[in-house]
Amino acid sequence: MVKLIATDMDGTLLNASHEITPENIEAIKYAQSQGVTVVIATGRAFYEASRPVTEAGLKVPYICLNGAEVRDESFNIVHTASLNKEMSDVIQNTLKQADVYYQVYTNRGIYTEDPEKDLAIYVDIAKHARQHADVDVIRQHIQSRIDNGTLKVVSSYDQIESIPGELIMKILAFDTDLEKIARVKQTLAEHVNLAVSSSSIGNIEVTHAEAQKGMALQAIADQLNIDMGDAMAVGDNMNDASMLERVGHPVAMANGVEAVKALATFTTDSNEESGVAKAIYHVLNQEEK
Repeated sequence: MVKLIATDMDGTLLNASHEITPENIEAIKYAQSQGVTVVIATGRAFYEASRPVTEAGLKVPYICLNGAEVRDESFNIVHTASLNKEMSDVIQNTLKQADVYYQVYTNRGIYTEDPEKDLAIYVDIAKHARQHADVDVIRQHIQSRIDNGTLKVVSSYDQIESIPGELIMKILAFDTDLEKIARVKQTLAEHVNLAVSSSSIGNIEVTHAEAQKGMALQAIADQLNIDMGDAMAVGDNMNDASMLERVGHPVAMANGVEAVKALATFTTDSNEESGVAKAIYHVLNQEEK
């Protein structure tokens, strides 16, 4: 019996407009009405993950930054796993040597040294996802993030170390050269204290080894006294793999990468077709038979 459901956001719960469809909202509320705990599990920072969820009228726990931060339904932080200076230096030096651009995610914001590189990257991501890349719209989105303080521009990432209370939670790297990305990813993965994954083509997400979605979901399940065999996870990319490997009901999105589909016992429809809702009904309605 499914008692716990975790869903990724980008490419999974959210459509191309970064919204949760009415069908997905209704399905999540239905699951909650049946006593099922639904968890958001995302690579996003909380300050960017909570907005579409709150706008949808949903109240859920959050696994953010691939597990580097966990919050309860009231937004209280219940767990963090940040990168210490040594880990951060290893990651940043490796990326700099390979000439790979990256952003630094902290407990307070996302830092960039070059918004124009961010623009080029987001346009490229949209093209890879076969979405219309409206440069003006993407530029406005970047500027709005700068204006509201979630995206912070610095001349050097070294400045972050001097900010009191600032903890580096994740480093997100991008490059259009997929062979270069693969080489850098392999190099970083050799460090046992780091977790290295991807959430889209051409990116690398690096966190503390204890900051993984699957480990965070396991901790939530343990707290709720729920066996992972009674948990379902839905995802589309490799930063979801640690969840799908642990749950009794692993579900992949139709738009997901083949490696994720190989981990799943069921493939639902795409994020544009409210695949999360269909997965929820598929599992819960099976139990009623």
